[in-house]
Amino acid sequence: MEAMTVSTSVSPADEFDRNVPRICGVCGDKATGFHFNAMTCEGCKGFFRRSMKRKAMFTCPFSGSCTITKDNRRHCQACRLKRCVEIGMMKEFILTDAEVQRKKDMILKRKEEESQREAQREALQPRLTEEQSRVIALLLEAHRKTYDDSYSDFQQFRPPVRQGPVTRSVTRASSVYSLQNQSSEDSSDSFNPTYDPMDLKLFDSSSLLMSQSSSSSDSSLASQSISMLPHLADLVSYSIQKVIGFAKMVPGFKELTADDQIALLKSSAIEIIMLRSNQSFSLDDMSWNCGSQDFKYRVDDVTQAGHTMELLEPLVKFQVGLKKLCMHEEEHVLLMAICLLSPDRPGVQDRARIEVLQDRISEVLQAYIRARHPGGRLLYAKMIQKLADLRSLNEEHSKQYRSISFQPEHSMQLTPLVLEVFGNEVS
Repeated sequence: MEAMTVSTSVSPADEFDRNVPRICGVCGDKATGFHFNAMTCEGCKGFFRRSMKRKAMFTCPFSGSCTITKDNRRHCQACRLKRCVEIGMMKEFILTDAEVQRKKDMILKRKEEESQREAQREALQPRLTEEQSRVIALLLEAHRKTYDDSYSDFQQFRPPVRQGPVTRSVTRASSVYSLQNQSSEDSSDSFNPTYDPMDLKLFDSSSLLMSQSSSSSDSSLASQSISMLPHLADLVSYSIQKVIGFAKMVPGFKELTADDQIALLKSSAIEIIMLRSNQSFSLDDMSWNCGSQDFKYRVDDVTQAGHTMELLEPLVKFQVGLKKLCMHEEEHVLLMAICLLSPDRPGVQDRARIEVLQDRISEVLQAYIRARHPGGRLLYAKMIQKLADLRSLNEEHSKQYRSISFQPEHSMQLTPLVLEVFGNEVS
């Protein structure tokens, strides 16, 4: 039989090229690597090892020149062994039983050491303490109880009246509002615009100048520059109530004096509303999407509530930057709590106590970022910078509020809630 002519030479480039097929130099089957100094398959590797260990002597029943293939390699052991030697397989490379055992032990030891290193890395991985996890859970619960992402309550507000021709959207919203006023006035879950001077729900601050007029004609406002004020007033008043509900569930807040609670809420409410509104802000069209088209708010809508671009341009820029941070919900609620518990707010008395509460929340936020937000090395610093941006927005909002409230025709559209908060604002 004609001798097999399979090449066993492998160039350095081919040796490391995964795309080049590896062929057993003995039988032509798919090779698994270099074994005993030659590229072979697992079958020929085992055959050579067994033959050398047994010191086997084979005799070819044919002419001593059989062609060895994958299919017939078991037919002639003599020519198969001969072929093994011809391609460079060497018995010196075969490990003894003791060496094989040592190699197995070494492999096992390396696996155990790697498992130990992995366990050590896991132990060193930043983790949240039980107390930190509890704080986060409380804040998440507070936010979810006070933020309805279905925006179903918006149907209870006075309808949005946008300047221009009356649209189907405005007409439909007006109809819904009228029906609800007739059928669900006594609902305990409805938006309640009434003013109770003894309730913390008085305190308002908002990115969209607001208020609820008690008996003004909505139709008469439609042709004025503040046609959106009644609707946005209801929206912001509603948001303030939710912010106060959130604040009451922030760990440590209710233990503060009533005066300090009021001071913190009056100064931070608008900032927290801006933070909360980022949840509905869309980068696609730079608007706040709160359900239906009726409740899709653009910059033009807010200008029709009396605000100018000096506030709205940086506000949109802030919303875009905050959105791009891709914060987790946990980070979002922690940032709101830090914003609320700012000891440098006007009118605050026990600054040291409030600073302790804020530092505690800040530590939880940093721990959460380390443990749960891969690649968030600079995130904390960026989030704190957003709080500085909010202070500037707060200041500009206060200026614009004062400008609007000085005009009697506008001031009469403001609710007692808004007047209480911004009219008595400490500057």
